[in-house]
Amino acid sequence: MNPKSILLPLALWSASTFAAPDPQALLEHADRARGGGLPGIVWEIALQSREGDKVDEPQRLRVKATDAASVAETLEPARSRGAKLLQVGHNMWLTKQGLSKPIPISPRQRMSGQAANGDIAATDYAGDYAATLSGEEGVAGEACFVLELQARHKRATYDRIRYWVSTKREVGVKAEFYSVSGKLLKTALFDYGNLIQHDGRRIPFVSRMSIRDALTPAETVMDFSAVKVQKVAPAEFDLGQMQ
Repeated sequence: MNPKSILLPLALWSASTFAAPDPQALLEHADRARGGGLPGIVWEIALQSREGDKVDEPQRLRVKATDAASVAETLEPARSRGAKLLQVGHNMWLTKQGLSKPIPISPRQRMSGQAANGDIAATDYAGDYAATLSGEEGVAGEACFVLELQARHKRATYDRIRYWVSTKREVGVKAEFYSVSGKLLKTALFDYGNLIQHDGRRIPFVSRMSIRDALTPAETVMDFSAVKVQKVAPAEFDLGQMQ
């Protein structure tokens, strides 16, 4: 047998095995571990912000989400109970006691501490950002693909994100958030201690998101619990029902 006839298939196999992943497909896959791209999911968030010795009052929210919408309702503190953040597509509204009607808000506004309104909603990075692969780099000893995410529209929570996605688990483990001028705003780390069932598969789901300001010691930690995949009624995302 001609040695070249053996080497050619091996070369093709090697090239296909180590081919770079499709960054947009990788991003879409990572979104599932943070509520994106699922038919319906519910979870709770315990949110705590601090800056040095100053510790803010803890908050607790219940989030219901589908592929295109989410609503976050405040459970604690008691004085804010019932307040809701509704996100439908690229639009977001706030309603709470004392408001005669829901008011439009930006996903970029701070919800609490370092957490923006858009950080509370289900993650749809694949829909909001165009991804390119910039290389590979380890995070805490874990091999990761590094994605550069550029906002597709002005309603995205951030203008640009540098996103580390585990090569093995295909979940986002670190993110850097930048302004349109290229200034680093804050950094986030993610843990995945939750598991959900979807399409007969067990999928890791985010259990903690720690967001730290780039210039100060301010930090916000969000712990995710009571996660379950379930159908959410369309009425939950009806703006008219919120009035």
